[in-house]
Amino acid sequence: MSYLTGGRLNVGLIQEQARNRLLCLLEKCDGPKAIIWDQSLAGPIGLVAKYNLLEEYGVVKMYPLYGGTLTIPPNIANVIFISRPQLELMDLIAENVHGEEGKRPRKEFHLFFVPRKSLLCQKKLQNRGVFGSFTLIEEFKCDLFPFDNDLLSMELSGSFKEFHLENDPTCLYQVAQAIQGLQKLYGKISKVTGRGPAASKVWELLERLNREEEDNKSYPASSVAIEHLLLLDRSVDLLSPLVTQLTYEDTVQLPARKFHDSDDSPTAMSLNEKEQIILNSGEELFAEIRDKNFNGVGPVLSKKAKVISSQFDERHGDKSVQEIKQFVARLPHMLATKQSLARHTTIAEMIKEVTDSSNFLESLQVEQELLNCIDTDKPNAYIEDMIAQQQPLLKILRLLCIQSLTNSGLKPKLLDYYKREIIHTYGYQHLPTILNLEKAGLLKQQQSVRQYAVLRKALRLTVEDESEVTPKDISYVHSIYAPLSVRLAEQLVQPNGWQGLNDVMGLLSGPTVSSIPYSVLLSTRRNSITSEDSSSEPPKLILVFFIGGCTFAEISALRFLSQQEELNVEFVVATTRLINGNTFLTSLMEDLERT
Repeated sequence: MSYLTGGRLNVGLIQEQARNRLLCLLEKCDGPKAIIWDQSLAGPIGLVAKYNLLEEYGVVKMYPLYGGTLTIPPNIANVIFISRPQLELMDLIAENVHGEEGKRPRKEFHLFFVPRKSLLCQKKLQNRGVFGSFTLIEEFKCDLFPFDNDLLSMELSGSFKEFHLENDPTCLYQVAQAIQGLQKLYGKISKVTGRGPAASKVWELLERLNREEEDNKSYPASSVAIEHLLLLDRSVDLLSPLVTQLTYEDTVQLPARKFHDSDDSPTAMSLNEKEQIILNSGEELFAEIRDKNFNGVGPVLSKKAKVISSQFDERHGDKSVQEIKQFVARLPHMLATKQSLARHTTIAEMIKEVTDSSNFLESLQVEQELLNCIDTDKPNAYIEDMIAQQQPLLKILRLLCIQSLTNSGLKPKLLDYYKREIIHTYGYQHLPTILNLEKAGLLKQQQSVRQYAVLRKALRLTVEDESEVTPKDISYVHSIYAPLSVRLAEQLVQPNGWQGLNDVMGLLSGPTVSSIPYSVLLSTRRNSITSEDSSSEPPKLILVFFIGGCTFAEISALRFLSQQEELNVEFVVATTRLINGNTFLTSLMEDLERT
């Protein structure tokens, strides 16, 4: 996975550390092994250790964690459960263990919690009568999974709901520990800025952990230190996850960053099973097109096809022995590029079928009108029609929340009307979901201050006529809308930082966090982007940590800013989870089986 070492921050160190920890745990279990995965972990841990490596350490079988009785081959000596510390998963594990007890030959059971043990979970196992059945109960300490050389994710599914709706700060302690882990690898971060209640709490916890570590003197000196940490609470920008994401990586809709290519598609290589393709910067073509607006992908693929065609045409005609050798040496790369091009052309064609559909275009038009504050204060005919047609509730709630946020809340009469229509059409079981959305601030009554209208103007949240093929502004990721979260990051790297936003910062959720030592502040002023010598310095490395989830569109926008020479910064993104509008809303919904 050499692609992880390609950025300013050597993310490969995180992968290596996690892999070594996992392999050390496996070595404690002597003999053939079967791993039972918490399904939310199978994909992320695959980013740390591939199956062929696990095989070398005795892993013979792998199964997803379900309830009921397991079917484990008799030659397996060790059954290893790898799970998040969640109570509902302990019930499934208990069922599995009860189902295997009494069978011969006897197996040893082990449980590895990710990332830490939970006393409540161990108590649950005791209550279910299986705690004593485990030979080992260990911790697999892996807070952050390396998705790419500039992207880390904790892959915690419910962090936003836990803190903002259930007042459970456990996930914030995990975030603080994850940041502390990064400091142990790369050195202490000198400057911290943040916004929102979750950001404030994380900084409070991180300060406490830092004091403990400074007493132990365990932070290394690093030649490539993270200079600035930006903590962004998702509640500060609830709108951006809901807006339709239009970069290539978004439109592929791959939360696990995988594409399953069926064996009857044009790009399949006569496979009996589905081919699993991991998409990351290790693939040259994907790295080139991932952050482009989907409308800008076609020209790139067309140009690449012409280049490959001309390269293969070189084999014709008279060639010297030396020229033939050079062609043969280039052939594997050319064939890999050709296969990659065919694959992404097929994917792009499949995406285009969706993005050209009337349903997609109508929904996008309504969304963009709302973002531009057009008729946001009255019943939306498109939303009403969708309810009447009993369209999927998730689609309706997404647009409804966008209308509420862009109008800075809905008039009580209009909000009650929408709620009544949804309950009558979809059933009373969805009332808890609506209450959750209200508690989260996604649906709310109109307030006297029109926050969105002011922020839209002050931060240029909507930009008309921005080129999607050759963009000059981050708004290209949504065609017209610039994520507020990334505008905050963009402003932070200006000479006056967030002080230039004093007039509007009060409209954002929660307090501001700022911890910049005086010596660092003087250095920052001397080396600001307005300084004559700043352009000759290496880009400043800024870690943006999204607490509550982050979209691929936001990541693409931050990468776009990293490419702007005048800013002289490089962003690395960490998040509690990679999300989109559907997964964000789904995490807040109740009784999903009946949606």
